[in-house]
Formats: sequence, structure tokens, C-alpha cells
Amino acid sequence: MNKIFLILFLAVVQSQQAPFFDGEIAFKYLEKQCAFGERYPGSENHIKMKDYFIKFLSDKSDELIIYDHEINHPYNKKQKITLYNILARYNLDSDNRILLLAHWDTREIADLDDDEKNRLKPIIGANDGASGIAILMHLSEIFSNYPLNNIGVDLLFVDGEDMGRHGDIKNFSIGTKLFSKEMEQPYPKLAICLDMVADKDPRFKIEYFSYIQAEKQVLDLWNLANSLGYSEFVYELSQPIYDDHRALFVETGIPSLDIIDFEYPYWHTLEDTVDKCSAYTLGIVGTLVCEYLYRQENGK
Repeated sequence: MNKIFLILFLAVVQSQQAPFFDGEIAFKYLEKQCAFGERYPGSENHIKMKDYFIKFLSDKSDELIIYDHEINHPYNKKQKITLYNILARYNLDSDNRILLLAHWDTREIADLDDDEKNRLKPIIGANDGASGIAILMHLSEIFSNYPLNNIGVDLLFVDGEDMGRHGDIKNFSIGTKLFSKEMEQPYPKLAICLDMVADKDPRFKIEYFSYIQAEKQVLDLWNLANSLGYSEFVYELSQPIYDDHRALFVETGIPSLDIIDFEYPYWHTLEDTVDKCSAYTLGIVGTLVCEYLYRQENGK
């Protein structure tokens, strides 16, 4: 009996590759961001949110770097705005690094809202803005409590992703393009972008650019997700999505992929609010990423 118990115990321990990622904690961080209100660049809430992130991360990272970039507003050249990219780094001694990134800015206009009167109003951005960041915030706590000794991880809270207008690619992912110009070598071996990862009814297809930029790593992640029981990750290609992962790859050549549920019905509308989001979805995405990273850490 004792021998059987020991075998079962060892099997459980060996299957637990990573610390526990709590979707409820991540959801509280999503709520916290939305409590600040709209967080588009140039707004007062944007500055308050930036200050909050710096305070939050200051005692949870091995190194915290703040990049500020003053630019002209892309659609109002007379308006100067500052974008803030915030980089929290872990295990600085390792050149074997993975970059996780998510955008924290929200959209200045709800251009896809069903009500035409709302289309010039700013959105809260619960899923499109707060969701990926909520996962990075909880991961910062995990890395602080369970230090990485073999791989290095960088968490990029990227700004200025969502300033563009429909069909105007050059004004999307502005913060990532600016960050790319300041990156130092050696580059990370992989970048994983998290965007719109809290939908209550998730279905994560393989985004087209991700597949051509980082095919092996995409399949590794989707295979791992399914081995963990997450059937929400499906082996089906989605349309190409110009997101921070695409901008980063174009600028640097770093293999980059996006975990995104682009079939979110409230995208770029005033209805992108907390009640449309799920702690469960944050939990499965956060657990997948955490598991993947600690398997890399343990040479699995």
C-alpha cells in the first residue's frame, strides 16, 4: 500500500511542472485596470495606470526598465503624447530568454460599436487591453516567488498598440515598433503575445502570422494546451492578424506568436467590459504559458 501511494505521489509531483496560476487572481487584476477607466494614450487615466504598473512591478522584478517615447498623435499632429513601454526582467544572467508581451493601452474610439453615436467614444478595453496584462501581472508574482535559474524571462507591458484606424497598419503597434529599435542583443529566442485572452466563450485558433513566424513553438504550445485538457485551443488557422507579435517579428526577426481569440463580438465597442470576461479563460491561458515556461526552465 505504501509503495503504491509513493508511486502515485511521485507521478503527481512529476506532472506538476509549474507553480499554480490562479485565474481568479488574474481576473482581479483585469478588474483593477478597468477601474481606472479608459486608458488611451494622452489621457489622465493613462498616466495613472502607468504609475500603478511601475509601483506594482518595482518589488517583483530583477530589473525594471521604463521606456518613454514622445510622439505626435498619429491623427492629430498638433498633439504631443508620450507612450510608456514597461519591461520587467527576470534572471538577468541568462542569455536564453523568452519575451512575453501584452498591450495595456485602450482604444480612443469605439469605431465598431453598433450605435453610430458611440463610435467616437473611448472604450474600457476589458478584454482588448486588460486581459493579457492581467496574466503578466500574476506571472510577475509567480516569477518573484519561484525564481528562474536557467532561462530568463522578460515581461513587456507595451503601450500604443491600439491607436490605428481601420486599414492603417502603420499606426498600430507603435509602442512595439519603438521598443524594437531599443532592444539590445542577444535577442530573446521567442516572443509570446497575449491579446484578448479573457472571452467567456474562448476558441483559440492558430493565428496565421504566428504559424509562419514560429511554427514549432506554436505547435508545442497547442499540443501542451490539449495535453492539459484545454480543448479551447483548436488546430485551425485563423486569418492573419497584425498585432504586436507581427510588428516585433518584422522589426527584429524574433520568432513571435500570438495567443488571441479574435472572434470576440465586443471588439472595438463600448461593450468590451468586465462582465464579458472570464477568470476561467484567464486561468487556462495563464496556466498554459506558466507551464510552458517552467518546462523550458526544467529542460523538458
